[in-house]
Amino acid sequence: MKYGGGFKRGGKKSSTDSDPFFEQETKKRRKVSYDDEDIESIDSDAEENGYNDGGDRKGADEAAEEEDEFADETAGEKRKRLAEAFLLRTREAQRRQREERDDDDDEDDEEDDDDGDIVKTLMKKQQEDSGRVRRAIASSVQEPLSSDEFSIIVKHRKSVVSVALSDDDTRGFSASKDGTIVHWDVSSGKSDKYKWPSDDVLKSHGMKVREPRSKKHSRESLALAVSSDGRYLATGGVDRHVHIWDVRTREHVQAFPGHRNTVSCLSFRQGTSELYSGSFDRSVKAWNVEDKAFVQDCFGHQDEILAIDALRKDRALTVGRDRTMLLHKMSEGSRTIYRAPASSLESCCFISDTEYLSGSDNGTVALWGMLKKKPVFLLKNAHSVVADGIATSENGDNGHVEYNNSSTSSWVSSVAVCRGSDLAASGAGNGFVHLMAVEASAIRPLVKLPLTGFVNSMAFAKSGKFLIAGVGQETRFGRWGCIKSAQNGVAIHPLRLS
Repeated sequence: MKYGGGFKRGGKKSSTDSDPFFEQETKKRRKVSYDDEDIESIDSDAEENGYNDGGDRKGADEAAEEEDEFADETAGEKRKRLAEAFLLRTREAQRRQREERDDDDDEDDEEDDDDGDIVKTLMKKQQEDSGRVRRAIASSVQEPLSSDEFSIIVKHRKSVVSVALSDDDTRGFSASKDGTIVHWDVSSGKSDKYKWPSDDVLKSHGMKVREPRSKKHSRESLALAVSSDGRYLATGGVDRHVHIWDVRTREHVQAFPGHRNTVSCLSFRQGTSELYSGSFDRSVKAWNVEDKAFVQDCFGHQDEILAIDALRKDRALTVGRDRTMLLHKMSEGSRTIYRAPASSLESCCFISDTEYLSGSDNGTVALWGMLKKKPVFLLKNAHSVVADGIATSENGDNGHVEYNNSSTSSWVSSVAVCRGSDLAASGAGNGFVHLMAVEASAIRPLVKLPLTGFVNSMAFAKSGKFLIAGVGQETRFGRWGCIKSAQNGVAIHPLRLS
């Protein structure tokens, strides 16, 4: 008995195998994927070679030729091409250095040596950037000379609350309580101010007006951060928004709403355009600056968040007035809680992925480890207040400094670490910035650098050759203390390394 619905073995293939719908969709998807890669490749190549819309005709022709040449290039091929170009430039630089030394070795031996040196240099740099190897800079710090002192390179009308350095240590950024945001050159001190746009422009960039009215138009900035590539600058303050600026054009790009209270701290994740923000509303939010989008938020603090820091991993370190330090694992949505012994934490920073540094309001600097919920080492009375308002410099000269509140002057309002090294610093309002060496399970004081005023923020040069500090007459988040003899501005101090 035969059924009409039967089919033959080895007959025609299923209709879906030859359906043009599936073939056409596959080709379309493949084409879109290649177009996206081509567009990204063209944009990045043009930016790297310095092309822009206002370039000359010759530059435009060269850019068009380059686009045609690498039109079919995939992302992997592009990475390979850029790596080969980087190795070629490195070899040429080493060859020029060898020619200057007038070496007479054989060329084959020289090329082998060059390749070996390049491999060692790249491996060392990768290990230092990832935190696997720590540079020993603290042991080479020398005592400052009598001529070495903090000098004000940028002046502000009110207290400076935050400072930052570009990745190449050539440019600096500072923000003050009066809302002024300044971009300045480290070597010359030449500065340029960022101009706030009109309210209509801010609204078009995403800013939302909320109560209270007395603060909705406030430009008072309390936090500042710059991306690793130097393209974006982020600021935050009393208006509850995170503002994004284009460093190249000094123009306002985007305003991120979402926080319900003052934005108190900001930090870019190293090597990315991901930004972390902390606020008095006890939340930590993550933003993608490149895409101008909100990513996620994290909670855990029971009081106002005061400081935040981040490295290459998607983790944020925060401290708050609830006497806790939290390590947020952003991708997992989890957190690790570290509790301070008997004081409120005012500042924090990463030493490495497994070690952290914090400053307290009782003058204590603490070293933390990832595996212990309590401090590994406590440096107590690191910023004890001088008696009767008399500050003694390293030279033995006495100068009268007026302190209205002794407890406020001892707050460790800022801590900083030279990235990838064992050199750290802490600042308060007692008239000194302390340099310290971070060892395996201890903190060893090195030298004291005199500086009058409240040190609200600090940043090391990546090379460790200088230290900048944001100083003012008032503390960062209030007016609990006042040092009238202090000068509001950004101070820089050279560091002598043996």
